[in-house]
Amino acid sequence: MSPHDGLSPFRTVRQAYDHLEETGVIGRDPAQMEVVEALDRLIAELSVKRLAAKKSALGWLFARRRPAREPVRGLYVHGEVGRGKTMLMDLFFELVPVRRKRRAHFNDFMADVHDRIQKHREKLKRGETRESDPIPPVAKALAEEAWVLCFDEFAVTDIADAMVLSRLFSALFDEGVVLVATSNVAPRDLYRDGLNRGLFEPFIGILERHARVLNLDGPTDHRRRRLERMKVYVTPLGAEADAEMDAAWTAATAGRAVHRETIPVKGREVAVPRAAGSTARFTFAELCGAPLAARDYLAIVSRFDTLFLDHIPVMGQDRRNEAKRFILLVDTLYDSRVRLVASAEGPPEALYRGTTGAEVFEFARTASRLTEMQSRDWLDGARQRDAAR
Repeated sequence: MSPHDGLSPFRTVRQAYDHLEETGVIGRDPAQMEVVEALDRLIAELSVKRLAAKKSALGWLFARRRPAREPVRGLYVHGEVGRGKTMLMDLFFELVPVRRKRRAHFNDFMADVHDRIQKHREKLKRGETRESDPIPPVAKALAEEAWVLCFDEFAVTDIADAMVLSRLFSALFDEGVVLVATSNVAPRDLYRDGLNRGLFEPFIGILERHARVLNLDGPTDHRRRRLERMKVYVTPLGAEADAEMDAAWTAATAGRAVHRETIPVKGREVAVPRAAGSTARFTFAELCGAPLAARDYLAIVSRFDTLFLDHIPVMGQDRRNEAKRFILLVDTLYDSRVRLVASAEGPPEALYRGTTGAEVFEFARTASRLTEMQSRDWLDGARQRDAAR
């Protein structure tokens, strides 16, 4: 039984981790054990806090006689790509015995924050509130929805985010929110060289006071080892190809919770039907049958470094629009060094049968790139791009 199906038989991250190792899903990594132990200690502390809150609700008359309880300190885990950070956080999120919890990609969370701030300002204009500062009510509402926040890929690149983080998280921590986050960089390296970084720096101190910082580093890139065993272009289509794609997906996302998410793009959203860490999975119809444009594909490759694409068909003259989008998609993946794992009706050079139009010549480049993207040299280059992120 998976620890992510909501019916987990495990009580601790260590038990779930041991099970994944025993069943061959992962290999034991001594460097991960410090994080496993820290997450289990945090689960124990949160369990005590939850019970204390229940007792306080029943015995509020005696609340003033109790000494103030120290706030629970969260966890910030940083390290290079492929070290298992997301897997460990997902195990924690599933097992922590708290109902009001939220797991989100950090960029999605901040987009939600800015939407709430904007809505508060609109209410202020309409005279529906007298509170001019939107941060306290936004933080209070977020804390009421979830007092355990788990962020994957914590990274600050947007000046609008950088300018509100100190006040936002000060308010969230004052509300008792506990943070668990993964990142490719240490707190001191967040928003490095960013515009007006001096205004952001107080947030670093706030973060370090409220979250223990652990560095998960070591020589083993687990995702790289899994990907090296994968077949990245599967043909022809059929049950066998689907099974190969599912096996590759399981290997690439081992231990991670798979969820649906959206990516904001210029006032609208691109749906990602299946995401796990920095890996996403789409069907050809979802990515090339829908009216997506270059900025949509750029947003996807900015968020993910590995993309699974199921059921690429052979396209004729009647599917020129889909062929154009596919050409654009492959160009975007290629230029951004994003790995592609795909199932297709035929080999790259046989995927387009149109006889007129620019697509005939452009698809020759696409076929060449699809072939190159299967090579070891190209995949090694994609890994170097990961390390630079």
